[in-house]
Amino acid sequence: MTARQEIEAYLENQAGLETLRFITCGSVDDGKSTLIGRMLYEAQMILDDQLSELERTSSKIGTQGEEIDFALLVDGLSAEREQGITIDVAYRYFATDQRKFIVADTPGHEQYTRNMVTGASTADAAVILVDARKGILEQTRRHSFIASILGIRHIVLAVNKMDLVDFDQAVFDDIVTDYTELCERFAFATVTPIPVSALAGDNVVARSVNTPWYHGPTLLGFLGAVDTRKALVDHGFRMPVQWVNRPNLDFRGYAGTIVAGKVAPGDEIRILPSGETATVNSIVLGDTELGAAEADQAVTLTLDRDVDISRGDVLVAAREPCETSDQFEAKLVWMAKDSGFHGRTYLMKTGTATVNATISEIRHTFNINTFEEMMGRSLELNDISVVKLALDRPVAFETYADCPPMGAFVLIDRQTRQTVGAGMIDFALRRADNVHRQAVTVNKKARARLNGHPGRVLWFTGLSGSGKSTVANALERKLHAKGFRTYILDGDNVRLGLNRDLGFTDADRVENIRRIAEVAKLMVDAGLIVMTAFISPFRAERQMAREMFEEGEFVEIFVDTPLEVAEERDPKGLYRKARRGELPNFTGIDSPYEAPERPEFRLETQGGSAEKLARSLLEELNLEIND
Repeated sequence: MTARQEIEAYLENQAGLETLRFITCGSVDDGKSTLIGRMLYEAQMILDDQLSELERTSSKIGTQGEEIDFALLVDGLSAEREQGITIDVAYRYFATDQRKFIVADTPGHEQYTRNMVTGASTADAAVILVDARKGILEQTRRHSFIASILGIRHIVLAVNKMDLVDFDQAVFDDIVTDYTELCERFAFATVTPIPVSALAGDNVVARSVNTPWYHGPTLLGFLGAVDTRKALVDHGFRMPVQWVNRPNLDFRGYAGTIVAGKVAPGDEIRILPSGETATVNSIVLGDTELGAAEADQAVTLTLDRDVDISRGDVLVAAREPCETSDQFEAKLVWMAKDSGFHGRTYLMKTGTATVNATISEIRHTFNINTFEEMMGRSLELNDISVVKLALDRPVAFETYADCPPMGAFVLIDRQTRQTVGAGMIDFALRRADNVHRQAVTVNKKARARLNGHPGRVLWFTGLSGSGKSTVANALERKLHAKGFRTYILDGDNVRLGLNRDLGFTDADRVENIRRIAEVAKLMVDAGLIVMTAFISPFRAERQMAREMFEEGEFVEIFVDTPLEVAEERDPKGLYRKARRGELPNFTGIDSPYEAPERPEFRLETQGGSAEKLARSLLEELNLEIND
């Protein structure tokens, strides 16, 4: 066999191997990066030039004297190399004759919990390192808990630095006993303890002569044999549609990656959430038609008939369909520095579908060191919580425990487009099946005809003391005199009744505006011109309110009064109290106000009376009574 033939045969063999994704995690200095580096070295996965560079770097900034510091092979960030810790998630790829591997070295510090979640989200197995000298630590408990909620079912307990305890079996056995007790609360399928020395290579790739009392697998041996993907392949067929492929008038295909199950021509499939059915006509990969396809393959399916299918729909086995719902309970990992709040709306991306999702309830947050459930009204960076979500339309799903690709989602901030949370669906809420919108005979158009004008919401926003209520009151008098049916929802008045249970924290402000938006929507549906006079400090909630209304029904009016002017007016003495520290969370002082970027109207109250501003606003609104 020629060299070229040998290379082609090797590449063909590698292409047919399955891939195992695993993470390493543990406390700081437990040796995660060293373990991965040693594994790559022992498996001869380091190129000569990489090894030379590693030797040079080790002599310069390594921690092992003249020996190779294998941790430097993984700790790629300069900040990590200087501090000797892992901050970000470092990925490495290697292969043996049995399997390909993607390993994620995740950080041990508590403040980098979100980074660990990122690395663990696609992992099939987890290697949790424990320093033999220290035993089970809080980080061990935390990482095991995170691995459990992320659905990782196969755990390796790598008791590292056994060389520093003279490979004492009693030390190893005590740690295994402690960890076994810890795992009684978790749903791991297997827990495999292995005594190792990452620095010296004991039981990493080759069996160590220093542990004659240990009869289990080596670390690489276990990773090469553990079965992780079979469950997804044996699952019912699931394929979120990425895009509709129409290269010409004679071809219509539906492209995506199969996340679970198998499919073949002739199989009957169901399109969710519509529920329509069709039969697979062909499976296309490039210029080739396949006889079958399974989980992890990206393919294009053609069907026996034209069906209304678009990005975000999910193709499933007709006889094994999954559910659809628009309300869920889920576990959520908060990944943003800005807090998350009950009542705030985000973009939710699940599979290829993107929908609006509101955090309708924060049930509790976990203390990930003690597993204690704690109540809370907000979500903070690295929090792991149980929440309820309400979506603006149903999506196809399965619980994360049954099918992770169909139960995973991320939340995205609607303003910044940054990912703020990663979640796992636990179950759909039954109330979603019990509550249905009731059709009514007298609708919005009929009420508008009776009133002589359509409903509309005039959303006044600005700092306390800016003049919102004064201008809104003057405008209502003028509208009322002209025969318009109106109502003012004033911030203080509403807090005396409907919202009397809410305070002034950011979480309470979000809920305050959500309720007002719902009430305003009902009033617009009744055909009223409703004016809301609230600070409404956050752009996200004002945008949420806007999207609840039809085009042209929502008018944002920014009463633009500088803070120093509003504070000088101080009609209720609130600024003085806030400055003295008697009124916490006061907008403009110790709580932010996010000014509108593109309001329909901007009113500057300096030098203008409320009557003059209301008259000018009435003219520009161009409202008319129908004859």
